[in-house]
Amino acid sequence: MDIKINLAGILMKNPVMTASGTFGYGKEYSEFYDLNKLGAVVTKSTTLKPKQGNPPPRIAETSAGMLNSIGLTNQGIDSFLEKTIPFLEQYETPIIVNISENCIGNFVESAKKLSVDRVNGLEINISCPNVKGEGRDFGTDEKATYDVVQAVREATDKTLVVKLTPNVTDIVNIARAAYNAGANALSMINTVYGMAIDVKTRKPKIHGGGSGMGGLSGPCIKPVGVRCVNQVYESESPSR
Repeated sequence: MDIKINLAGILMKNPVMTASGTFGYGKEYSEFYDLNKLGAVVTKSTTLKPKQGNPPPRIAETSAGMLNSIGLTNQGIDSFLEKTIPFLEQYETPIIVNISENCIGNFVESAKKLSVDRVNGLEINISCPNVKGEGRDFGTDEKATYDVVQAVREATDKTLVVKLTPNVTDIVNIARAAYNAGANALSMINTVYGMAIDVKTRKPKIHGGGSGMGGLSGPCIKPVGVRCVNQVYESESPSR
């Protein structure tokens, strides 16, 4: 059975891709699974400069999922290019690098640095609920979404996947803004805002960068993701 797909110019042997943030840089799972069997490896978020992330506790289990507030812990783009790309080059699997920043200028610089042959596409993370600052607000505003995607589109010819947040009133208009600015594909969805309280201490179970909130993932958010995909598909977006 031929299950190859073409994702906006990225030729994949099958449609199975890893979810950014859950697969590290691929090396962590390579001892347990042949990365050549995947359609694409989508790496965890990488930023221009290394980030330590949020203070612990950073993870809390819920009844149908998990809260996390990792805070984009990563090695930085220069180290990624020096250490991670050479590792991934031994596989034939396309590489899509997730990038997240707190301003448009850093998004542009990151995109330029990652415009190397072995990187097949960029996933623009404008939806992380676990970091402070304007970075997490891009995906909640139509104009901000358009501006950052357009700036990155002008900085690189790589396939652009824009990762959207469900924490908005109308995801259709956000999706349309991303598409009109030059996105080739949309990744829906990032985690849903959530919070858990320890009844014994009466305090949040995770630090959450000081807010006590984090991103809820797991089986519980699948219906939210399906709803968002359907809303965008059924809309009169120019992408249809």
